Amino acid sequence: MRPQHNPPEDAGLRRAAQPVVCYSAGEVPAPDMSVLERARNDLTKTSEVIVAPRDAQTFEVPAGHFFRITSIDAPQVGDLNLWNAADLSECFFSGKTRQLQATHLTTGDRMWSNLPHLRSLATISHDTLDWYGWDEDGAGVHDVIGTRCDPYTNRLLTGDDYHHCCHSNLIRALATAKGMALAEAEPYVHDVLNVFMCTGFSKDTHQYFMKASPVRPGDFIEFFAEIDLLGALSACPGGDCSTSHSDDEAQCHPLKVEIFRPSENVIKDWQSATGSGYSGTHGLG
Repeated sequence: MRPQHNPPEDAGLRRAAQPVVCYSAGEVPAPDMSVLERARNDLTKTSEVIVAPRDAQTFEVPAGHFFRITSIDAPQVGDLNLWNAADLSECFFSGKTRQLQATHLTTGDRMWSNLPHLRSLATISHDTLDWYGWDEDGAGVHDVIGTRCDPYTNRLLTGDDYHHCCHSNLIRALATAKGMALAEAEPYVHDVLNVFMCTGFSKDTHQYFMKASPVRPGDFIEFFAEIDLLGALSACPGGDCSTSHSDDEAQCHPLKVEIFRPSENVIKDWQSATGSGYSGTHGLG
């Protein structure tokens, strides 16, 4: 919609205000990447899950272990949810992660949990797509700005029901893993890390866009679990997100999740992440 008001006389002055990064890199607690790098040089694979196209699977990662998401057949993006394995009410908080880290995540970035916990659930320990950076369209890889595709938005825009959106996939996977009814599981499914997805905002209208993922078979993103985690990964019905989303037209492929145990000698002094130290009184105590 075109603006309905003319710019005020001091419009230029108002627009000239200098940007200030909300949380500078020095303020955000950083992981000890040297420890993680040593740990990942001596890993023992303990389990593996193959996520079928247009479906989702859960997996468990003990604290102090690594998990790796790998493209295995052809370019494919995935939607990742993370929960505290012992308490589903603590989960990945994409909005706060976006503020504390960036719009797109890579090696060294942490995935923070929701309030009132606010602790790092996992740290990205390796990313074979870290070379991508930002392209000429302003796009990057592994975003925390877009939500998972869902059947409600699909119904709103198309008038049709589609049951293999990532939201539905994640609900089915969680319900199956926890023996829940679908309605019981749905509130626990949350905004995601869009693994391998290449996204940005258009320069003219600032709308969220997607483009063909640069991921290729063998590429992976790897995480270090800072608490006991339950994860769920959906192999998005958009495939590599080059043409369509939330339908059966796109070519879709499986994704692989692997769990690795590091040598105890390397992380013997490591401690699991703790929750926020805030008193919780909110000014009334």
